[in-house]
Amino acid sequence: MSIDMHDPRFGSIVARDAQVERLATGFDFTEGPVWHPHEKFLIFSDMPGDHMRRWTPAEGITTFRKPSNKANGNAYDRSGRLVTCEHASSRVTRTEADGTIVPLATHYEGKQLNSPNDVVVRSDGAIFFTDPEFGRRERFGVPRMSELDFRGLYLIKPDGELRLLADDFGQPNGLCFSLDEKRLFVNDSPHRHIRVFEVDGDALSGGKLWAETGGGEGERTPDGMKIDSAGNLFCVGPGGIHVFDAGARRVGVVLFPENVANFAWGEDDLKSLLVTASSSLYRVRVEIAGLPAF
Repeated sequence: MSIDMHDPRFGSIVARDAQVERLATGFDFTEGPVWHPHEKFLIFSDMPGDHMRRWTPAEGITTFRKPSNKANGNAYDRSGRLVTCEHASSRVTRTEADGTIVPLATHYEGKQLNSPNDVVVRSDGAIFFTDPEFGRRERFGVPRMSELDFRGLYLIKPDGELRLLADDFGQPNGLCFSLDEKRLFVNDSPHRHIRVFEVDGDALSGGKLWAETGGGEGERTPDGMKIDSAGNLFCVGPGGIHVFDAGARRVGVVLFPENVANFAWGEDDLKSLLVTASSSLYRVRVEIAGLPAF
């Protein structure tokens, strides 16, 4: 069974008979999937393997970049350039059309960032990213002491200015905007919850508890998080991907045989949930389309 239904409405989001299909396996630990809506390919990261890979339905798996500075989260900016969080280098970078890699954020107030983890790009081009310490640990990064004494949420403005937005997290991880971009959701892995901030231009307020990701089998903490075109919030948690309605009520969980890290909507109709889970890449068809990456 691939579905744990908490509310009958879940059937209109993910069908009761939805199947989890494994597309590829044999990786070390997959993360950071992002679907190119025009060229129709998926990019995803394998942090321990120091390898970014590309998947298409026709060609399967090929190498996108190796080494990758143990890249984690990825997003596209408004021009279709890839923005990447790098664990090993503690950078947020952008890949230009010619393949040149440009650092966008490396330090805050003279101290090296911890290890940028996940990233989202607003419609005006502003880049928001989380900066926990996971990339300073064995396997998922390069073991080293942190220079900063907090784990923050940051904004890179279109003019390049780096701004700290919040610093009161255990380990901030996944993040996504509401459909109108007036709210920003950020999950905190050790606290196993999702917070919501009110967005006013380049400033945030609030940050109250919005939902918790308990209630499933397994020990997986919150990780990748995105919103679909109807405003339902999908968040990695115990057992798989937890789905919440706009009122923060969990309506169901999509279950997987491996611990899930992240996911993206892809393929022509954006109704394929492409899921990075430990050693494998999976696909689940859903009833409501996701949002295009740009």
